Amino acid sequence: MTLTPEVILQAYASGVFPMSEGRTDPEVFWVDPRERGILPLDGFHISRSLARQMKKGGYTPAFNTDFNAVVRACAARKDTWINAEIEQVFTALHHAGFAHSFEIWRNCALIGGTYGLALGGAFFGESMFSHATGGSKLALAHLVDHLRRTGFTLFDTQFLTPHLASLGGRAISRASYRAKLLSALKVPADLFSQPLEQDPHSVLQRVTQTS
Repeated sequence: MTLTPEVILQAYASGVFPMSEGRTDPEVFWVDPRERGILPLDGFHISRSLARQMKKGGYTPAFNTDFNAVVRACAARKDTWINAEIEQVFTALHHAGFAHSFEIWRNCALIGGTYGLALGGAFFGESMFSHATGGSKLALAHLVDHLRRTGFTLFDTQFLTPHLASLGGRAISRASYRAKLLSALKVPADLFSQPLEQDPHSVLQRVTQTS
């Protein structure tokens, strides 16, 4: 099946997502995990080291500044499920206003980021990367804050990794996920309804108050 934006949107609304075995593998398969990873928006855990990094500042969070660079960085790892077809269809989804990147910049260099798909009140996190210590964690902290401020109710991480678990992520059953997804898709959330918070201290205060 050829991946098109329409196919992707229908699949995500149904609870499944595409993956490939590797960057150069042209084949794509559909995944519907028995246990789904989510990152509760009111349960994001900021470690002491991440809090220190946020208080120190010296970085700039951004939203959709360079979507292509974020996807390329996520796909540049030795082990990746992002092949050329997945990259192309998500680029099309970005131009259509459904796929978005959240980035961390320092001295004009992209040091971390994540990207995903927004449907209703659900945000489907696809992948993340770090080119400097804490880069992806900073991106997630600002993303979680922005999702809360713009009305989202579900942050789907697909799987639960040790990295995500350390940030408050947890695994739920397929049935529980489908129920949360159905509810979230009915929520009229809008990532553009609020500007991305630039002050790390404000993000830190809000996130720690709700976690």
